[in-house]
Amino acid sequence: MLRVSNINAFYGSIQVLWDVSFDIKEKEIVALVGANGAGKSTILDVISGLLNPASGAVEFLGERIDQLTPQEIIEKGISYIPEGRRLFPDMTVYGNLELGAYIPRAWKKRHEVLKRVYRIFPRLEERKRQLAKTLSGGEQQMLSIGRGMMSTPKLCMFDEASYGLSPLLTLNIVEAIKTLRDQGTTILLIEQNLKLALEASDRAYVLENGRIALEGPSKDILEDEYVKTAYLGL
Repeated sequence: MLRVSNINAFYGSIQVLWDVSFDIKEKEIVALVGANGAGKSTILDVISGLLNPASGAVEFLGERIDQLTPQEIIEKGISYIPEGRRLFPDMTVYGNLELGAYIPRAWKKRHEVLKRVYRIFPRLEERKRQLAKTLSGGEQQMLSIGRGMMSTPKLCMFDEASYGLSPLLTLNIVEAIKTLRDQGTTILLIEQNLKLALEASDRAYVLENGRIALEGPSKDILEDEYVKTAYLGL
């Protein structure tokens, strides 16, 4: 579904990614893990069109997308759930969700998709008239995911979905992500919480200093001795 090939990316004169390559198959959950500053969020910026790579290519469903605008990429079927939620705080829950369906294809299906969001996150239906800023952290994360779902994506990218959440709420969010996959949405999961990401995903890539250092089935990476020592403190 998605192929990232030999991406080099810069912020100004500072190179952040070096020849990064990976792929995602349809209906997979793929985790991209690593420490803060490894370049994980930069990869999402490149895929979503927020940052043009200096070289390399990004293909989605066989089509080059690395020179498209963010809106064009959303219209192709990629949704980006950003770190920190980035909601419209003075709009209602319903208003935030409706804005997620602004592209024409999604707008036609917004009532149908809204029901799907409410089935996964019934709390959002209960709170639909509340302002987003009045929600708890967990509810705001649900709203951020729900807003991303409203564009009817084929691929959904999550940046630090567990950020700032309690262990219980984190498990709830992970279950919601698995439900999305079971309903046909492919998932790219960016996480600093390596253990959580590896337990939730099918395959994984470990990013270190802007380069892919390790890749394979998530269960194998979780048992890798280097990963245990460097990331899990075992």
